[in-house]
Amino acid sequence: MFGKGLTVLALLACSTIAANAAGDAVKGAQVFKRCAICHTDEKGGADGLGPNLFGVVGRKAATRPGFSYSPVLKSSGIVWNEATLSKWIASPGRMLPGNRMAFSGITSKKQQADLIAYLASQK
Repeated sequence: MFGKGLTVLALLACSTIAANAAGDAVKGAQVFKRCAICHTDEKGGADGLGPNLFGVVGRKAATRPGFSYSPVLKSSGIVWNEATLSKWIASPGRMLPGNRMAFSGITSKKQQADLIAYLASQK
């Protein structure tokens, strides 16, 4: 019985962690306002100082047609998913030194998850 009880507790803990890891897209829309200084997020919208981020989740980095990306980002081979976006949002300069994004990052894991959830909803 003791073993089953621990298993149930472990499963509950894992599901709680997974639920907390998933972001809130509504809150992420608020976080995106910090990004909107340079980026747009409308389907078919123009680029700003940075590329339009509509549909960015699942896309290979530096592939939006017509945007001038840094050589380091072009050659990175990155595909934007939850893990890569989290690292990028936390510190673009640390993730890929030499890229052109002049943003220090968002250190809050919750805000990162919320922003990623919002970006994932833009498709």
